[in-house]
Amino acid sequence: MNSPEHTTNSTAQAIEVAIRLGLIFLILAWCLKILTPFLSIVVWGAIIAVALNKPFLKLVEKLGGKRKLAVLLFAIIGIAIILVPVISLSSSMVEGATKLGTEIKAGTIAIPAPPGYVQEWPLIGEKTYAFWLQASQDLGAVLEQYPHQLVSAGNKLLHFAAGVGIGVLQFLISFIIAAVFLMNADGARSSLQRLANRLSGQQGEELLDMSISTIRSVAVGVIGIAFIQALLGGLGMMFAGVPAAGLLAIVVLVLAIAQLPPILVLGPVAFYVFSAESTTVSVMFLVWSILVSSSDMVLKPLFLGRGVDVPMLVILLGAIGGMITSGIVGLFIGAIILALGYKLFGAWVQWEGPEDEQNEQEQLIEQD
Repeated sequence: MNSPEHTTNSTAQAIEVAIRLGLIFLILAWCLKILTPFLSIVVWGAIIAVALNKPFLKLVEKLGGKRKLAVLLFAIIGIAIILVPVISLSSSMVEGATKLGTEIKAGTIAIPAPPGYVQEWPLIGEKTYAFWLQASQDLGAVLEQYPHQLVSAGNKLLHFAAGVGIGVLQFLISFIIAAVFLMNADGARSSLQRLANRLSGQQGEELLDMSISTIRSVAVGVIGIAFIQALLGGLGMMFAGVPAAGLLAIVVLVLAIAQLPPILVLGPVAFYVFSAESTTVSVMFLVWSILVSSSDMVLKPLFLGRGVDVPMLVILLGAIGGMITSGIVGLFIGAIILALGYKLFGAWVQWEGPEDEQNEQEQLIEQD
């Protein structure tokens, strides 16, 4: 039977432990609150570092082991890869929007009459033809019929454009953070290894390797290919003289990450090009759009050698949910984090605990 003194000491120790744990959780919660505005940028920087670690190591090897020089080149090349197409597509978008606004204000904008086959489209053919024909004859009268819708659409467009600008800035900062991670890659891996061992015991190494593999496969096999398709689609629209090619390229990027074919955007744009440009340009753009939309069949085996071992529904939900919660950067982070969570949960379900291993051994002994 415990003495009152022993009970008092146990109670005091329990209170002391509770206070210590409370202080630790308070500090951790405070740190998380401070880092919350930068959390998505840091996570995306870590993902970039993991996805590009192998090419980075090859670059270090070619530079004779000069890691700092490799980090500098990595940051410069990464920022250039983002800025060059963004500046090109943004300039196209601004020029197209400015020209369109000037022509609408001056009343000089001309919309070609719709081709006859538009009437043959199922369900929407007749209404589309009538609306298009009226717009080609008197665009000002058509626009006056929808003042509230135009204001709402304009506000949404401006909000989306502002979000894109913030997203580009976040990408630039993320590349700098990724360069810092790569500079200290060995130390970061050791820390992650110790953390994985503390969380999962003997499966720590397997857990870490699987996490790295999943991040690389989704980042390269989904996001990397989507970026290439969006870039090629945007360049094709710029060549065809499509207004707001930059914004349309971003829509293509969103669809491609969500594992939807870019032809959903490029197809309707091709109809516009046929009505506004020459037959040669229109046919070339249509062929280019089909090639861009089907390019993932060539790029995936080239980049990965195999498919991404994650259901496309998981990537779709991750991409859409990430974009809703964290904007453009969340579009990429959401797809990768949800895919990683799916793989980790599946591995956890399949792992055998000590009791399972003991039961399996007893069954083998009984069979012998």
